[in-house]
Amino acid sequence: MKNFQIYNIQKTKNTLKTLILFSLFITMNLSNAQENKDSKFDIIAYGGIGYGAMDSENEPSYNLNSNSIDILLNYKLNEKFGIATGIGMYQLSGNGFNSFGNFYQERRLLKIPLLGTLKMNISNRLTFTANFGLFTQVITKDTYEFLSSTHNDIYDGWNFGAQAGVGFIYNLTKKFGIGLQYMERYEINKFKTTNNNIGLSDSQLINNRNSIGVLFMFTI
Repeated sequence: MKNFQIYNIQKTKNTLKTLILFSLFITMNLSNAQENKDSKFDIIAYGGIGYGAMDSENEPSYNLNSNSIDILLNYKLNEKFGIATGIGMYQLSGNGFNSFGNFYQERRLLKIPLLGTLKMNISNRLTFTANFGLFTQVITKDTYEFLSSTHNDIYDGWNFGAQAGVGFIYNLTKKFGIGLQYMERYEINKFKTTNNNIGLSDSQLINNRNSIGVLFMFTI
């Protein structure tokens, strides 16, 4: 068993080394291939953790933890400003209470944003970045686990919201940087219960969902 555990640890280390070397190889090749060209596009990737308050119209409010991943394509209008869009994936989870009792909830959403972006170089290595704009999102999974039963897709549909984020990027090369970003999102309209729900007639949104996480930026 001990030898098996050592083997697994060593295998994991080798996998991580391979991924790191592969990422560096791709980054160096992109940098060399584009060194003398003025690129108009950035790829922005963000992964964060945070929380939000679920605000229901006819049921008690409760808090949920969130995990998020955003991948954006940013078109640079000039040296400072740009327009970005892409895709975001969110997982919300936590405990709550409604008319049917205590439950554990897991909700997944797919988000499409349209953002204005800002980049300002503080030094040769450090860049300030910000984004602000609107998004639409749809529930892809919604599970409520009560003590004696589990129910899916109680709430359904699309809603809209606004978001803003600020961060700092440390530029490892001319084409690649890594940093931290703080993000806030506000939903404007509410999701409603479906015809297949468990007897609830309600609507809800998440107030002030915020997160902090790691930001990657690639110039392509």
